[in-house]
Amino acid sequence: MAGLAESGSNPDVDLLYDINGLAKDAPHWFDRAMEYVGEYGLLLAMVLLVVWCWWSVRRRGGEHAASSVAALVWAPLAAGLAVLVNVPIRGFVRRPRPFLDHQGLDVLVSGKTDFSFVSDHATITMAMGVALFVANRRFGLVGIGLALLEGFCRVYMGVHYPTDVVGGFALGTAVALLLSPLAMLLLTPLLRAVDGTAWGSRLIRARRAPGREETVVSGARTGGRARSEERDLAA
Repeated sequence: MAGLAESGSNPDVDLLYDINGLAKDAPHWFDRAMEYVGEYGLLLAMVLLVVWCWWSVRRRGGEHAASSVAALVWAPLAAGLAVLVNVPIRGFVRRPRPFLDHQGLDVLVSGKTDFSFVSDHATITMAMGVALFVANRRFGLVGIGLALLEGFCRVYMGVHYPTDVVGGFALGTAVALLLSPLAMLLLTPLLRAVDGTAWGSRLIRARRAPGREETVVSGARTGGRARSEERDLAA
């Protein structure tokens, strides 16, 4: 893999230089912003997106609330599992970081000494985005968009080849989709059991104030009891 990366005719290397070359022409403040976004910001945004989706599902409630929350719980679990799967892949491929084999790259993040293939950041964000798409398409599309942006940032920062990012996307997608049925089979009964407890139900569904009809009925019953008591006293 490293030998292939050294070839000047390799489209992977050409695309690396094209995307990373944008950093050389960008203002310093923009590069610093991309460094933060690519290293931490998009991961945080993905977590907040999952929390937002959970809050929406929790407020909506309904009979499928437990299974919906179970699908959301799978999102971070899928990301963590995908990273674990990536550990032996990195050790097997042993691809050096691009800035070790190629001169002239504008590297925005220092201290990257591990192997390059596949990108952990791309794997994590795509696994969460795809798992989120399985749970909720509207939120999932946003999550997948964030994952694509994360992949672009990793190449822009000069710490990954484009194929590192594509490999991460493929790994994250595979783990999130292929293991989703098994995960739902295990997580859904667990979340339903949690929903049956007093404290756990608050994680699954929000407490709702009585509806208008319930208020009217309750008021009518209270008024009826009051009139009945008045008639008894008059008698």
